[in-house]
This record gives sequence, structure tokens and C-alpha cells, in this order.
Amino acid sequence: MRVLTGIQPSGKLHLGNYFGAMKPSLALQEENEVFLFIANYHAQTTIRDGALLRDYTHNVALDFLACGLDPQKTAFYRQSDVPEVHELAWLLSVVCPMGLLERAHSYKDKTARGVDANHALFAYPVLMAADILCVNAEQVPVGKDQKQHLEIARDLAGKFNRQVGEEVFKLPDPIIRDSVAIVPGVDGQKMSKSYGNTIEIFGNPKKTRKTIMKVVTDSAALEDSKDPDTCNVFALYKLFADEAEQAALAERYRAGGMGYGEAKKALADKFEAHFEPYRAKRAALEADPDFVNDVLREGAAKARKAMQPVLTAARAAVGLE
Repeated sequence: MRVLTGIQPSGKLHLGNYFGAMKPSLALQEENEVFLFIANYHAQTTIRDGALLRDYTHNVALDFLACGLDPQKTAFYRQSDVPEVHELAWLLSVVCPMGLLERAHSYKDKTARGVDANHALFAYPVLMAADILCVNAEQVPVGKDQKQHLEIARDLAGKFNRQVGEEVFKLPDPIIRDSVAIVPGVDGQKMSKSYGNTIEIFGNPKKTRKTIMKVVTDSAALEDSKDPDTCNVFALYKLFADEAEQAALAERYRAGGMGYGEAKKALADKFEAHFEPYRAKRAALEADPDFVNDVLREGAAKARKAMQPVLTAARAAVGLE
């Protein structure tokens, strides 16, 4: 199955990114033909500092490679290295009704939060559709907040196909990530850079441990019985622990006599043990930037090879060839 997924380099990756997008994406490469891109054009809707965007993009590449992305199995590339996507975005814009974009939830949500209401943000779903359709992806992993964008991509593909009288594009199906647990941030809200409540996966170890010790809990005393099912610390611990470890800690919660500080230390230990081998690999990759850039260039070459026949067919269908 040909699968496409992407991630915005809008900041340092955190546990929410890891369990919500990175880990599921890496699992796909074992049984699928995967195209995974760093969406640095999309990130420009919120990041205007060129040096910062360049740094975030490189760090996302390091993070994915350190955590197990295999360039032999996955075409891994920067969005900006595949110009075919932008040409296709124009061809799709020609058939895209304004009303379709005006109904996009993401645009309304972001402008309501103070993001500049510019054309790039408004036309974001068209570029996303081009990302997907340019490789003729059959499946696209999406969360609930991105499901509408995939529906727009399907609408544009269908409209284009009907207009030219042939099936230039496949209609991609979603892989809905409803089963992915919501990762709580240190304040108990969903972990998000916009809330400033994240735990970075490759942050400074001492600082990360201090951050974990700040995870919000209730005011139960040390001797009190505690409910693991409503505890942010336990919710994070479950992400790393096996069933036996989860059951053992849950029993200690309910028995009383354990403070939240002890649970937080157990979480910090699990975090460090999980990411330590990845941290070592990341350090080696960081010392070899040429390798990382070569991986991205080779990934872009693979993606462009897949895109060329699709774009050629689209150009011919509208009379550009």
C-alpha cells in the first residue's frame, strides 16, 4: 500500500508528536511503501524566521532518523525539495471552489487563535491535497483535526478527474488515528507546543526530568488512596510501561502510602530508558550532517520519480503538454 504522511517542523518534537504521529508513522514502513515529508512550506504559515525554520527542519530529520526511520524503506524528504507539488497545487487551485476552503475548520480555528489570516493559511488544504495526490497515495494517516483536509483532497481529486474526463488521481483513503491516546501535557491539557506544556523527546536530560516532576496532579496526601485512571502522571507512564508494570503501579496508587513524587520519578526513569538509545544515535547523526542531507536528497529523488508521471498526466489532461 502506498502511504503518505508528513510532519510540520514547527518546533522541537515532544511526547505528543512521538506517540501521536512519529511512532505510528515509523510502524507503517514495515509493510507499506511510505512517503514521509517534512512540511516546511506548511510551517511557513506560522514561522517567518528563516534560520529558525531551517534549524527546526534539520532537527525533525535528526529525530526521525534517530528513532528508527529507515531510508531504504521510506522516501524521507523536505517538502521544499519537490517542486512538482507546487505546480500541482496550482492545477488543483483552478478547480477548487472558494466555498470548499471557506468551510475548512483549521483556518477558522487558527485565525481565532490569532494566526495571521493570509492566503497561505487559507489555501493550506490545497497544498496538502497536492502533497497527497502528487504521489498518488492510497492511504493517509490523519487525526480527527486533519480528517477534513483529506476529504478536501478527495473532493479536489474527484472534481479534477470529472473535469478532464479521466482518472488522473486516485482517491486516497484515511487511516484514522482515533486509537492513539491523547498525551497529556504537564498542565493536564493535551500536549501541544501552542500550550507550552510539552516534554521534549530530546531535550536536556536534567531539564526534562525537572519538567516531568512538574506534571500537575491532584492534592491527595501521601497516605491517601489515589486513582490512577484520572492521573496525568499515570497516563504518561502507561505510554512506556508494559501491562504488568502498569498493574503494579496502579496497585500502589490505590493502596496509598505513595506520593506523586515517587510516581513522577518512575515516569522519568521510564522516559530516560526509552529514549537513551535513540539519544545516542541522534548524537552520532548530528556529528554527520552530510549523511542527513544525503538521506533527504535521496528521498526527494525517490519522491520526484513517483511524482513525475502523475504531474505529466495532469499537465496533459489540462492542455499544458
